[in-house]
Amino acid sequence: MSEKQTPQRIKKLAPAWRVVIEAGSIIFFFYSNLLMGEFTQSGQGKNKGFWWALQDIFTVTNFIIAFVLALIGYVAFSFLRKRL
Repeated sequence: MSEKQTPQRIKKLAPAWRVVIEAGSIIFFFYSNLLMGEFTQSGQGKNKGFWWALQDIFTVTNFIIAFVLALIGYVAFSFLRKRL
């Protein structure tokens, strides 16, 4: 691979990395919020423990919600980035 092809390849990968980083951040914050909710007064994490709380929040349903919200968040931030 020549040196001229490398910058072009990096430019093609940059949008993909942006999606991964931004969507991953949104998913991380979603799960962080769920975990913190398990240890508030209304959550059962205090009584049942940390491992129970992890099992309670890492479900297929929560992952689908997190993934869909991450895509919506990415689209919204991209729109705002282009407009502002």
